[in-house]
Amino acid sequence: MSNMRSPDWDPKSAAVLRDQRAAFDEMRERCPVAYSDLLGWSLFRHEDIVRVLNDPDTFSSVVSRNLSVPNGMDPPEHGQYRRIIERYFAPQAMQAFEPQCRSIAADLVRSLRGRVALELMGDFAHPFAVRVQCAFLGWPASMHEPLRLWAQKNHAATLAQDRPAMADIAHEFSGYVLGLLQPRRDAGIQGHQDVIGSLISQQVKGRPLNDEEIISILRNWTVGEISTIAAAVGVVAQYLAEHTELQQQLRTQPTLLPDAIEEILRMYGPLLANRRVTTRTVEIGGRTINAGERISLNWVAANRDGLVFTDPQSFRLDRDASANLLYGAGIHVCPGAPLARMELRVAVRALLDGTTSIDPIAQRPPTSAVHPASGFATLPLHLTFPSQPSTHQR
Repeated sequence: MSNMRSPDWDPKSAAVLRDQRAAFDEMRERCPVAYSDLLGWSLFRHEDIVRVLNDPDTFSSVVSRNLSVPNGMDPPEHGQYRRIIERYFAPQAMQAFEPQCRSIAADLVRSLRGRVALELMGDFAHPFAVRVQCAFLGWPASMHEPLRLWAQKNHAATLAQDRPAMADIAHEFSGYVLGLLQPRRDAGIQGHQDVIGSLISQQVKGRPLNDEEIISILRNWTVGEISTIAAAVGVVAQYLAEHTELQQQLRTQPTLLPDAIEEILRMYGPLLANRRVTTRTVEIGGRTINAGERISLNWVAANRDGLVFTDPQSFRLDRDASANLLYGAGIHVCPGAPLARMELRVAVRALLDGTTSIDPIAQRPPTSAVHPASGFATLPLHLTFPSQPSTHQR
């Protein structure tokens, strides 16, 4: 039935891709529940999206034929896996990992000295995301380049919706994980000194996690980590380059960084959308959506909804962030949010501590990433470094 509908919009039209945020804002006001052949139903209003997030019985997260642990699961199965995963992002784990994260960020910034004009996404944001992810998982430095290339291929295949390529890329990632799993299994319990080794020892439903489940957990962490963290670093860096007064304020008042980062990312979301599928016929915004139909939750539009955020396109450090859907809400709120927040704070702090100024390059404007990505594809920036290397502090 849904394939007989006339589309309300085209998410990949030239008009939308020219300025995705403006297009999403316009859809939220004009057609907040919109059908497209590409996405099915898209929801743009904060209220409608929160309704979906809080009703997993009606709006299922099982949207793919492939196993996706735990974000592609519904209760009660979701909770069984979620309890395993949350311990990796507990406060004590984040505190233990932060020094290593700071060292990675500071080393990368130091490596940029003398470059002056650089492309921040390729020179800092993506390398930071890849290196931090390898460090978090306990993967060797030899995985940096393969993982960087894998993330690029995964993004390109997703952008093109090339199903055979996506399957090959998933198989490639499985090979990486399996190559790391077996030595840890052979080492026995004494070898469980990193995330993969620890996952081997976890149990669900009275049995150990199997290879497919471990691969799915790590793939979800890695895709989310590398693409979203890199996008977020770029978004924040560009905003600070364009707003030098805030940039200098954060240099002298780094305790404001967490709130500033959350507010910038509320306005310029690094993640476009997540998916659900209906389990029964529902009505949202006056539109009838049948059972078994696809729904896309547009985070960018929801976080710029004027019914929830006063003057939503303005930066406000004192804004109440409780309604910010940057990390979702409900039972599927991002379990890795503590890690993401720490990494973003550390990365931005390293950029600010290691430079005296971050500025746009008028002759080289950034190029925007396009659906299904957000943020920037390229981000040329001019960095001014102090005459003497700075000491990176917490």
